[in-house]
Amino acid sequence: MPSPTDTASAKTRGRNLAGVLTNWNHRLHYYIGLYLLLFLWLFSFTGLLLNHPQWTFAEFWPNRTQSSFTRQIEPPAPGSDLQQARSVMSQLGLRGEIQWTSARSDMTRLDFRVSRPGHVFEVQTDLIQKRAAVHQIDLNSWGVIRILHTFTGVRLDDTKNQRDWILTSIWAFAMDAVALGSIVMVLGSLYIWWIQPRKRRMGLIAGGLGMVSCGFFVFGLRWLF
Repeated sequence: MPSPTDTASAKTRGRNLAGVLTNWNHRLHYYIGLYLLLFLWLFSFTGLLLNHPQWTFAEFWPNRTQSSFTRQIEPPAPGSDLQQARSVMSQLGLRGEIQWTSARSDMTRLDFRVSRPGHVFEVQTDLIQKRAAVHQIDLNSWGVIRILHTFTGVRLDDTKNQRDWILTSIWAFAMDAVALGSIVMVLGSLYIWWIQPRKRRMGLIAGGLGMVSCGFFVFGLRWLF
């Protein structure tokens, strides 16, 4: 049977551990929250725009500027489609994420799209004529904000389109950090809620409403409709 001294020591260690966890939890909330601040505002804002396209569609899409130009190029050296596309981009002075718009069936042609937030370049090359035709679309700030919401460089149903621009990879890494940071903050919120007995009932109500709402859209729509 433990002595009173041992029991008191165990309680002290427990309080110390709880204090350390609480302190670190507060620090994580503080610093992760500062990192996520603008990202969460950005995604909240773009989410509103995607839900209500009438707010900005008339502003950014009809007001886009378009231009076209044709330039002589040197046929790229033999290699993969990606290597050849990069060679053409280098000659045209283009930067961005390469997107393949169609399967390449004619080796004398190389057609692809180059995208980066605010700019889209449709590139059509004739390697026999050593010529590249470029159609450029420039969007305003509303268009940049909307594109950032879905700018990933990959498509689930198209294995050919993978990330090939370093800035796209950096953006995707930042989004991973936002997702993981949000998970950490939610877990930290659960801990803060649990150590405050007076707030457990309201916490259960709030959490329950959130779970029911989310579950309805994830599972309910499939079962009920």
